[in-house]
Amino acid sequence: MKISWFDRLYVGEKAKKKRYRIIQGIRRSKSGPGIYVITPAVNGNNILDIYPAMTLSWPIYREEEFLILGIASDYWEALEVAGTIISDMYWKTGGFDLPDFIGLEAGKV
Repeated sequence: MKISWFDRLYVGEKAKKKRYRIIQGIRRSKSGPGIYVITPAVNGNNILDIYPAMTLSWPIYREEEFLILGIASDYWEALEVAGTIISDMYWKTGGFDLPDFIGLEAGKV
């Protein structure tokens, strides 16, 4: 599993207090329960995906690449962070163009 981090990582209010510990846990594949990550959607029908961080270490994701846009301390906070990302994207791009918002080429999200 290869993890990349968004330059302007979005962090939930509760997650801010333990940001360093959360990031290190995800890097070491030892994040605790209740930690969530927000990534660009894998399919073309959605904009974002929300995953429990501990699922990123599952064998099914071993060959996957993830760009983590945000982290949160619980599911409801992850929804708030995802909403903030969507809102910021809309204001910056005038639409829902995630590759333009995060600075990637269209086919690489």
